[in-house]
Amino acid sequence: MQTEPQQALMTDPDDVQQHLHDVQALLERHQLVEHLARGQQDEGQPAQAPQTSLAQREHLAELHQLVARLHPADIAYILEALPLDDRLRIWDLVAPERDGDILLELSDAVRESLIEHMEHHELAAVAQNLEADELADLADDLPPEVIESAIASREEEEQQQLRAALSYPEGTVGALMDFDMVCVREDVTLEVVLRYLRRFDELPSHTDKIFVVDREDQLKGILSLEVLLINDPEMEVSEAMRSGNIIHFSPEDDADEAAQSFERYDLVSAPVINERAQVIGRLTIDSVVDHIREGSEQDLLNQAGLREEEDIFASVWDSLRNRWAWLAVNMITAVVASRVIGVFEDSIARLVALATLMPIVAGIGGNSGNQTTTLIVRALAVGQIEHSAYLRLLRKEVSVALINGLLWGGFLGVLAWLLYGNPALGVVMTVAMTLNLILAASAGVTIPMVLSKLGLDPALGSSVLITAITDSGGFFIFLGLATVFLL
Repeated sequence: MQTEPQQALMTDPDDVQQHLHDVQALLERHQLVEHLARGQQDEGQPAQAPQTSLAQREHLAELHQLVARLHPADIAYILEALPLDDRLRIWDLVAPERDGDILLELSDAVRESLIEHMEHHELAAVAQNLEADELADLADDLPPEVIESAIASREEEEQQQLRAALSYPEGTVGALMDFDMVCVREDVTLEVVLRYLRRFDELPSHTDKIFVVDREDQLKGILSLEVLLINDPEMEVSEAMRSGNIIHFSPEDDADEAAQSFERYDLVSAPVINERAQVIGRLTIDSVVDHIREGSEQDLLNQAGLREEEDIFASVWDSLRNRWAWLAVNMITAVVASRVIGVFEDSIARLVALATLMPIVAGIGGNSGNQTTTLIVRALAVGQIEHSAYLRLLRKEVSVALINGLLWGGFLGVLAWLLYGNPALGVVMTVAMTLNLILAASAGVTIPMVLSKLGLDPALGSSVLITAITDSGGFFIFLGLATVFLL
């Protein structure tokens, strides 16, 4: 893959917001000039005024120079922050050899919007410039014929690597692993290894260790760069390497579990081996961080009931398609909650204070339930709890809810008593708050545990479901108790 232009590596990450503002300002000036040019044409003038054409060229030249200086990740950030028309204008200014690096940094939704407007030959050029593991990351977004053409144009070894990378399902180590690594034999000296490394133009990114393998590529140990540099060059690799307690992964391993290992053991890279203990790739910290970030973003989307990541500037239809399902669920639950209130219309009419107090019961219950759900979802995600711990967790969360209910429900009960001069209303408020918090805690534990048991994302729509349960349940409990004991 072609390296980045040197000037593109000089970007200060702290200035990316300023770069975005600069790009937006230049685009606004360019659009203003375009508007003036169209006005001239509408007035019947045959051509643009020379100064108008010159201003347009100057704006485009400034944009091109600015984009050329930026890191691919910064360009991706700017593209995601622009409406589609401006996004495509900036995309046209990007050097073709940098397209692949930028596409890798983009969110799925924005990447799709750019690929839809690229010609077949442009996509083919992108595929040709990417490494095997990078091409595998983009495979789902590129046309199948482009992928097949890119595979066929590569050497046999790289073809095998690419087909292997494409064969591993999403969420596995194999889908994240990198094939670019350094391996040496154990029967050579450190001096030989150093001479070997000097033959590289640059080491593979995030190289903190070298993998020691035998003639069958089976993993024998690891040689850290620190050990390589500080020891006698005449020492053999077999003496300097570490052969025990090597953290490694297989391509079928769960990526979330691998990410936890990287966090637990402060790893920068780790070997990936097959069933014959042969090193077939490596997992690096940058891939792990990307996986964690994508997982966190997806959890946030799932909790809000969004089916997939959404381009903030997507079309109205695309946004509707992404949001309608859980909004429909929310509408149904809202109707249920309204009918619960409707059942107690007479009670509310006879005691207006109920209408002002019942949102408090439902709102605090929803907040408490979402707190519980967030803790359970996180614990499931990092593997801290099993399904067998359900009853124990349920007892614990219900106990917390009971104490909070008596404490804060009691406070609100006293407040209701003082506001409305009705001690019985205060007691009902306390009991209703306590019962709804217990309901919220039970739902907060049960919903993610059941979703996980069914093989679904435990965060899927959890916020929507918790809100529905605590609203309907809170209204029913509070108004029901009030009807029985106050009226």
